[in-house]
Amino acid sequence: MSGGLKGLTLNTPPEEAAHIYAEDDAAIFQSIAGEDGVFTIGQQCKATTLSNNKVRIADGVLIVGGHFARIPYGKYEDCEIANGESGKKRNDIIVAVFETTGTGGIDEMRCTVKKGVAGTTAVDPELTQDDIYNNGKIREMPLYRVKIEGLSIVAVEPMFDLKPDVSMINKSLSDIKDYVIESGKVQIASTSKCNYYEKYASGKLVQWGVANYSYTNGFGKITYPIPFAGSANDYMLFVQGQYMSGKVVEIMVASKNTVSQGYAYSRYTDNSKPDTHNFDWYAIGRWK
Repeated sequence: MSGGLKGLTLNTPPEEAAHIYAEDDAAIFQSIAGEDGVFTIGQQCKATTLSNNKVRIADGVLIVGGHFARIPYGKYEDCEIANGESGKKRNDIIVAVFETTGTGGIDEMRCTVKKGVAGTTAVDPELTQDDIYNNGKIREMPLYRVKIEGLSIVAVEPMFDLKPDVSMINKSLSDIKDYVIESGKVQIASTSKCNYYEKYASGKLVQWGVANYSYTNGFGKITYPIPFAGSANDYMLFVQGQYMSGKVVEIMVASKNTVSQGYAYSRYTDNSKPDTHNFDWYAIGRWK
C-alpha cells in the first residue's frame, strides 16, 4: 500500500491532527518485550489466597499484546472466586484483559476471573487471545490458575512468563561460558575430504578430520586447518585407527610436531606395519 510507512518518533506541524495512537506505542513495546508477561519489578503480581472466595494480586507491571498496565506499589487487585461445589473440581483462571474498540478508539485493561466448569475432573476455561497487532479486539493473558476442589481453593498456580530486565539478560549472557564465534573447513589436497575447525569466544580451538597413514613411511601426517596458539605443548592431539578385517590389533599413537602439524605412528601388535589407510584425528587447544 502506498504511503504505508508511518513515522512515529517525529514532530508534525501543531495544526495537524494527532497521528500517534496507543497501538503505535504497543507495536514498539511488543517488538522489544516480545510476548505477554509480567516484569521483574515490585512484587511481580504475586497472588495470595485470602479465603475460598478471594485471591489478592499484589503490585507489578505486565504487558498484554504490547500494552502495558500496572498495579501501583502499595495497591492490589482482589479477585472474587465463585463458590465451589461439594464433590466436584473446577479450574478458574485469573486473567489480565486488554480490550479495544479499534484503531484510535477506546481501550480498556482490567483483571477478571474466567470461571471453569465444575465436574469430576477440572478443565481450564477457554481464553480469548486475539492478535492485537493484527487488529484483534480482545486479548486475555492468564495470570493464575485457581484450583478448586469441593468448597476449597487448593492451589493458585502462576501461568505467566516472567520477563527479565536488561540487567538480568546481560547477566545471563555473561554466564554463558562459551560459544562458537567462527567455524570452517579446509579441503584435503587431492581428495574430496575436509578437515574442520571451531573457534570459541573463550579462546578454545577444536579441530578434527581425517588423514592418511602411509605403509611406506610408517606414519601419517596431519595438517591442521589453522595453527594453534602457543607451542606444541599447549594443545592435545588424539588419533584413531580404522578396523581392518582379518588383521591383528592396530596400535596408533599421536605425535605433536608443531602448532600447525602432527603425526600418527602405527604398528600391529606383531610389530608389523599396517597397510596404507585413513585414520581419524581430533585436536583441542587455543587460538588466542
